[in-house]
Amino acid sequence: MYGASLRLLKTLEGSYKPGASELPLLAEVARMNKLYLAFLRAVRDSLPGEWASEEERFRRYIGGSLEVAKALRGLRYGFYKFRRPVDHVSVDLDLLIHVDDVREAVRRLTSRGFRIAVSEPYTVTLKRGGFIVDLYTHPSFAWIVYMDGLRILKDYSEEFEVNGTYVSGITREAEVAVAAAHAVYKEHMILLIDCLTAWSWLTGRTICVAEELGARRALEKLLNICREIRVGISEAPYKLPHSSLLEIYAEKFSEDPTFRATIMNILRYVVKRGDSGRAILQRLTRKSY
Repeated sequence: MYGASLRLLKTLEGSYKPGASELPLLAEVARMNKLYLAFLRAVRDSLPGEWASEEERFRRYIGGSLEVAKALRGLRYGFYKFRRPVDHVSVDLDLLIHVDDVREAVRRLTSRGFRIAVSEPYTVTLKRGGFIVDLYTHPSFAWIVYMDGLRILKDYSEEFEVNGTYVSGITREAEVAVAAAHAVYKEHMILLIDCLTAWSWLTGRTICVAEELGARRALEKLLNICREIRVGISEAPYKLPHSSLLEIYAEKFSEDPTFRATIMNILRYVVKRGDSGRAILQRLTRKSY
């Protein structure tokens, strides 16, 4: 019998039909891997109510995303961690925004009913009801920059169509690099949707983009783990072992001047964020994100 994540993958590919007793487990694995909508579409006849509910969530997510794109028209922004080979419902909408356009972006969104929930170095989070928008000047965590947002916007932006509307985003090659860097450097966890993104859009150009954006080693790590998941050796979500994180960050520190220049910001982050200890504990013990 295949492992749960491999059964999920084969279900999405159409080469495996899960039995009724498997559906609850595979549904949970799909949720943890951000593939719940894709899974429900594959088994819609078995879970018609759940499928209809998730399709409605997807419509609301896309509608909110297109409204944000309309509000930011003319500014230097780009959806990122947005395009994937399969439709998915995210917990928030992530955008890169040029540092000089942040103030205007916030003004436009607050005029549409959003409120600022969090304002930190490199990130402003806005909320309206259950819809969350994260504006990043650079991809970062704990105030440490792990990719150059200005370069991504300058060199890897393009327009693409979403439900008949053109929005600004990053290229597919850059999305693979971003997915790898986000999974390895920020989340320490690889999801099956990350693997699908890499498998679908990996080209020789993708590897060059990852190199240019300082994510080559992260992409190598992602591809190695995804290979294990594909053959059933590892399960997804896959948590990177704590023992390997020091090596991963040491390599990043030695190769990336921006990462090196901002790494001490984590001390300011810990001091300012009174809940940092709890947040770190949750990060170490969680099964997904």
